[in-house]
Amino acid sequence: MADTRTVTELFALDGLLSDEEKAIRDTVRKFGAERIRPHIAGWFDEARIPARELAKELGGLGVLGMHLDGYGCAGMSAVTYGLACLELEAIDSGIRSLVSVQGSLAMFAIHHWGSDEQKQQWLPQMAAGDALGCFGLTEPDFGSDPGGMRTRAVRDGSDWVLNGAKMWITNGSVADVAVVWAKTDLAQGARGIRGFVVPTDTPGFSAPEIRAKMSLRASVTSELVLEDVRLPESAMLPEAAGLSGPLSCLNEARFGIIFGSIGAARDCLETAIEYASTRRVFDKPLAAYQLTQAKLADMALEVGKGHLLAYQLGRLKDAGEVEPAQVSLGKLNNCREAIKIARECRTILAANGITLEYPVIRHANNLESVLTYEGTSEVHQLTIGRALTGEAAFR
Repeated sequence: MADTRTVTELFALDGLLSDEEKAIRDTVRKFGAERIRPHIAGWFDEARIPARELAKELGGLGVLGMHLDGYGCAGMSAVTYGLACLELEAIDSGIRSLVSVQGSLAMFAIHHWGSDEQKQQWLPQMAAGDALGCFGLTEPDFGSDPGGMRTRAVRDGSDWVLNGAKMWITNGSVADVAVVWAKTDLAQGARGIRGFVVPTDTPGFSAPEIRAKMSLRASVTSELVLEDVRLPESAMLPEAAGLSGPLSCLNEARFGIIFGSIGAARDCLETAIEYASTRRVFDKPLAAYQLTQAKLADMALEVGKGHLLAYQLGRLKDAGEVEPAQVSLGKLNNCREAIKIARECRTILAANGITLEYPVIRHANNLESVLTYEGTSEVHQLTIGRALTGEAAFR
């Protein structure tokens, strides 16, 4: 039998990374393999996750808000953060979601748009994993069109009073703090949207968990309910006005997904190659058949190209040059290809592919959510289309 090569080796991917980037990637990979992989199938099966315990460990690892500067954050590059997301999602999308929502949504919102007091109060705790955050933008009737949100924030003296509901909120029912977006002025429409830092023990705030789901089962997903939640004026994020605030946060999270989704695809491919090499059919390994090799070759191409696209966007982001439409390119391509790869790998494993003994069906189910959240494929297609044509086709 000829020598084998991994996708990383075929594409010479390590030559595109610095020694520090590879070292941090390998540290996160080792943590995932030793701490999370032995348990993840059970957590998925039981639809539970020890979120607070994991948050402490992930904080100790330095990956919570790792691409932010100061306040206990590691201040790493975008590429390094992306590599951490890739390795975490190679274990499970739910683990990467926990880290993404904490760092790229809740922490980024406070870091980028918050007051000094808000930053000092929350960011060091969140970076350490001592406090968990969530991000309340999506509503039961408003996902792709967040400007239509119904959650209201009304002045009452020097306070704000919030009423409304948010949906599909990762970390919601285990969070200590929620970044909630609400309309403060109906006449202004989306321009009147403001963000609020809401401690989850505030009277009137509740977060019932959403349990009947077949995707992201090793992740806490919740509804947020706000019933006359009274907040001081200092709870408002002072630097964010209109949709630019929450959309900037979503762009951060999408960047992590570009790397993370291709990590899930890589894990599926590696599983399929190992399985095909040991599974014997008609007296020879499944990997020795041309049809199997064609499947593996096509998937390896997409996994390798997905890495190259992620690395390129990461370098652009580190140079301060990445555009939202370019992030849409990465999110659309890598999520779309990852779910195709997961499904194709399932065919190689045949009946074994539907069991939790192998990670493939778990990745496939998770990627159904990853394909949709932080912008559906259709929204990203239209974003790219607008960049190509200059015409907005959203309405």
